[in-house]
Amino acid sequence: MEKIKLMSHLVAGYPTDSLALTAARSLIAGGADILEIQLPFSDPSADGPAIQDACTKVLSRKYRTSDGLAFIKKIHEEFPDTPIYLMSYGSLVYTPGVSDFCKRAAAAGVKGMIIPDLPFDHDEGLTDACKENGMINIPVAAPSMSDERLDKLAHAGFPFIYAALRAGITGTQTTIDEGTLNFLKKVSAGGSKVYGGFGISTGEQSKALASSVDAIVAGSVFVRLITEAQDDEKKLAQTVTAKAKELTGQA
Repeated sequence: MEKIKLMSHLVAGYPTDSLALTAARSLIAGGADILEIQLPFSDPSADGPAIQDACTKVLSRKYRTSDGLAFIKKIHEEFPDTPIYLMSYGSLVYTPGVSDFCKRAAAAGVKGMIIPDLPFDHDEGLTDACKENGMINIPVAAPSMSDERLDKLAHAGFPFIYAALRAGITGTQTTIDEGTLNFLKKVSAGGSKVYGGFGISTGEQSKALASSVDAIVAGSVFVRLITEAQDDEKKLAQTVTAKAKELTGQA
């Protein structure tokens, strides 16, 4: 069967910079097309326990934005053809100044920004700052949005939209049903390509989603595998690569 496009999520620096780099290499070896790299944040609104715990552990090492960007730059230099999207929260971007943050992100090799708590129509200048620096802003659509607001987002001219497949936090299992597929149709109604994620952890789910999205997104599943194998680098590499192959339909 045709390979399913995968955007895989990583927390920068988790559990160490060295093991996070092993995980990134393993994801790409397993067929990940895009790396979504999260800058650790202390009070995330959309992340489930696996990612929250990973962020807390990295932050306990006094990990800073500059460390995360240095990590991204290292991956970009090793894999210049793999797009990297930076995921974080509004205050990390807004506090140093949106324009300045985007300039630094682009210099590290970031191609797109995913900031879930900056709404598409009140984004503090994020979309414009991304354009100025050769990046794209990828807004987040959620099933909790009203039809009117979802329609407005779908027709706002964004090249890509991240569709959170259900309300709440990442990491718990998502059922791909008629409601999910109808939601994705609404998100793509204006011609934007759609990335679909939240609770995707099996090849079965990714096959059910594949024809409705440009890429499936998986995060917590990889963070859990990294956590389980953090004392055995070889096992970490093998399990992460195997899961990426499963999700891309290549297992």
